[in-house]
Amino acid sequence: MTTFVLVHGAWHGGWCYARTARILRGQGHDVFTPTLTGVGERAHLAGKEVNLSLHVLDVCNVLKWEDLSDVVLCGHSYSGMVITGVADAMPERIRSLVYLDAFVPENGKAVWDYFLPERREMALQATLSAGGRLPPTPAERFNVNEADRAWVDEKCVPMAIACFLERIRLTGAHAKVKKRTYIWAQDWNPSPFHAFYEKLKADKAWTVHATRTGHDVMLDDPEGLARLLLEAA
Repeated sequence: MTTFVLVHGAWHGGWCYARTARILRGQGHDVFTPTLTGVGERAHLAGKEVNLSLHVLDVCNVLKWEDLSDVVLCGHSYSGMVITGVADAMPERIRSLVYLDAFVPENGKAVWDYFLPERREMALQATLSAGGRLPPTPAERFNVNEADRAWVDEKCVPMAIACFLERIRLTGAHAKVKKRTYIWAQDWNPSPFHAFYEKLKADKAWTVHATRTGHDVMLDDPEGLARLLLEAA
C-alpha cells in the first residue's frame, strides 16, 4: 500500500482529483486530496493574506496531523511550487515527488517569473479589475476535455495574486528527496511547462513522461495518471 497526497493547481480544489483518487483507493492505496486555503470548499477563506507560504503550510499540516510518511507527493501546475516548499520543510516524510504539468522552482523564484510574457500583462489587468485576486483561466484555454469544461469553470474560483508573486525560499533540503517524476501535458499550448520537460528529460535524476492530454491531466485521463503515479511510487 502506498500513501498519495495529490495537490491541485491554481483556482481548482481537491475535487479535481476525485476520479484518480477513486482508482487508487480501489487498489488499496491511501489517497489525500487537500484543498488549499481560499479555493474549493475553502473559498470562504479567500482573503488577500493568502499566499504561497500559507499553501505550503496547508499541505505540511496534512502530513503532520494525519501522521503521514513515505508519501508520494504530487503537485499540479501552480502546486509544483507548493510541493517543493513542502519537500524543503519535510523531506524525511516524502518518498517521491511528482510534478504534474507543474513549475519546478529555483530558490527565490515566483510563479510570476515563469509566466509567458503575454500572460503577465493579461494577468495584471485581470487582477486589477478583480480587487487583488486573479480570475481563473477558462477551462477551454487549458484544453480541458469538452465534456468537463462547463463543470470546471463552475468550480474554479479566483486566487489572491500574492500566491503568484511570492518568491519561494528554499534551504536545499528538498534535494534529499531523490525520486522525482515530471509529467508534461503536451496537448496544451502555449505552455510554460514544456521548458521544464525539455530540461529535465536530459537529467538522469528525473523520470519524465509526456501525456496526450490538456493541462488538467487528472480530468482528461484519470486512469493514465493513476498508472503514472503508481510508477512514480
